[in-house]
Formats: sequence, structure tokens, C-alpha cells
Amino acid sequence: MHDPKRFREMHRERFHAEPAVFVGPGRVNLIGEHTDYAEGFVMPAAINFATLAGISPRSDGKIAIYSENQGEEKMFDGVQAKGMNHWTDYPMGVVAILAGEGHKIPGFSLSIWSDVPLASGLSSSAALEVATALAVLGLIGASYPGPVLARLCQRAENEFVGANCGIMDQFISINAKKDHALLLDCRDLSFKLAPIPGHVALVIANTMVKHSVAGGDYPTRRRESEAACAVIASHKPGVKFLRDCTLEDLEKWRGEMEPKSYMRAKHVISENLRTVAACEALLKGDMKELGRLMGEAHWSYSKDFEGSCAEADAMVELAQDLPGLIGARLTGGGFGGCTINLVEQTEAKSFAVELGKRYTARVGITPQIHICHASGGAHRLE
Repeated sequence: MHDPKRFREMHRERFHAEPAVFVGPGRVNLIGEHTDYAEGFVMPAAINFATLAGISPRSDGKIAIYSENQGEEKMFDGVQAKGMNHWTDYPMGVVAILAGEGHKIPGFSLSIWSDVPLASGLSSSAALEVATALAVLGLIGASYPGPVLARLCQRAENEFVGANCGIMDQFISINAKKDHALLLDCRDLSFKLAPIPGHVALVIANTMVKHSVAGGDYPTRRRESEAACAVIASHKPGVKFLRDCTLEDLEKWRGEMEPKSYMRAKHVISENLRTVAACEALLKGDMKELGRLMGEAHWSYSKDFEGSCAEADAMVELAQDLPGLIGARLTGGGFGGCTINLVEQTEAKSFAVELGKRYTARVGITPQIHICHASGGAHRLE
């Protein structure tokens, strides 16, 4: 993570004020892809890549937002009513949602720095939203329970940015526990923590293929999934989401669905089952079963949901016979980004080096591969 001392100095030099600094971690999803907006189950973990947000009050009523990563500062006369298709939409969206909740937002200066790789499936957007939310709430002396704050940050992305994401990313960034994965029920936001054994490393391999969840294939897949749910709901009135459907339901009314809708729903329904089973395997320490479920999840994601790409499939394939591998799959919104590899800690360094060599030889791209651990949730840096 960025040196907090240097970050504070950067804010002081730019805005001539001492900042309060807050951390919002990125995340990796161990299993449970495109199930969150179906009110299903996901099992992410926060990681030791994070966004820092430094905030200090202003006397002129203006809102200044500076990103060290972007090398850009934007000045606003106050809270904005709508997004501008600009990186500032993420922090400003949070401010707008908080204002809509009745909070009086004063002028402030906000500095941002992040080492969460952009557009890689590690939730750089949620890390930014959460860090901003804690910073602004700290400034105005307000607070929310973790699950409530996660919903507010999700609304910022849905309503202001225009990305139709589920609740998982913001929830884990706020509510994570160090050295644990979190099984989240996206229906009622109840959750269960499962410890990740100390001998297991999280090796994240960035394919270097970019994606965006605000447009393109992500919303298309969501619409296709929901179309299948609507067919089942026409026969079973109690059904509202694919969470309420079974694989038997899907087969029974398959003939009334578009083939693509059937495939998307098959992934979502089966992924819910796998995710719950994966948490049980982790709680029991059954790494072999967890790895099997991760592999099954990847190919469901790739073949049924068609949410992978040639590069991500290659990254998963190339890991399979490497020493120390427990399980590998594409993580995040899909269509590029990163794979998550659970690897025996003793083999992690050699695993990362060899996987990188193999991927470059096959695909012609040099990947970024990071050996990570599960971190705690968002907080203020004292």
C-alpha cells in the first residue's frame, strides 16, 4: 500500500491542510460470480490492495477532488446532480447519495491514491466509493452500520455512475476480516466468515485484458439471466430472482427461453449451489473440494455464462499442473481482468514466476501477478 506519510504530505502540499486519511480495500471473489444481483451467494475476501482517501474541510464551499493516479484535479461548486462520465463520478456519486440522505455536505478537499489495478476485476471502483464515503462521513461526524453503508455506496455506482453492479464489492470492502473469506447472502445481507488457512496464498494473475462493467457485455448478461427468471416466475408466482429457482425449474421451462438466457441462468443457479458448498469446504479445511468447485465454477462462467475470454481461459489452463495449486478461476465481472489462484504458501513464488512465463509464451502478453493475503475492511488510518 502507498506510504501514508507521503500521502499526507502530498495532500498538505496541494491543499495546505492536514487530512484525515481513510482506507478502502479492493477485493477478490473466491467463488460466486454474477449471483449477487440474483440475490444469491458470493464468497469474496478483501485484499491488501487499497484506495486511500484524504480529506480536509474548505471555507469556500467548493469540493475539490484530486487523484494522484489520474494526475488530475477537478473543482466543483457543490454537490453534483448527475454524473459526467468521468472518473470523479465515483467519489461525487457517493457525495450525492449522502446528500440525498439528508446530510448537509460542506466544502472539502479530497485526495485519492490507489494501488488496486483498474478494470481488472478487483473492485477498484468500490474501494474508491467506500474510502470516499468514510472520509465524507468522518468530516460531517456521521456514521452508518456496515451493511447500510454498503448499500449507499452501491447506489452511488448504480444511480450516479450508471453501472448496474450488485452489492458484493462494497460489502466486502467495508465488512471484511483479516485472513478470512466472507460468504454473503445478497438477499438479506447476512454473512458468515470462513478462515483462510495460513498455508494458503492468494495469487492474483492479471491477464492485462481490460473490461468495463458500466457498458457492453455485463448488462447484456444480466438481462439474459433475468429473462430466464421471468419465464420461471410466470409459472411460479413466488419467484422473484434466480435465487428462488432450481435447476429442475430451469429444465422444466427451458423450451420457453432463448438459448442464451437458459445458459446464463444455468450458470447463476448452479453457481449459487457451488458457492455455499465452497464455504462449507473452507470451514472444514477441505482444500481439495474447494479447488474442485473453483474449477467447475470457472468453466461454467466461461461456457454457460460466456463471461470469460481466451486470455483468462488460458491463464486458468496454464495453472492446472503447477505445483501447489489448490484451485483457479476467473474472478470479477468477467471479460478479462484477473484470475484467483489458491496456492500453497510454500509454492507461491515459484508458481507466480512459472505461470507468468507460461502465459507470456502462449498469449504474448506479460501479466502482472501478485501474491496477496486477505485483509481487513475499510477504516481510518490514525
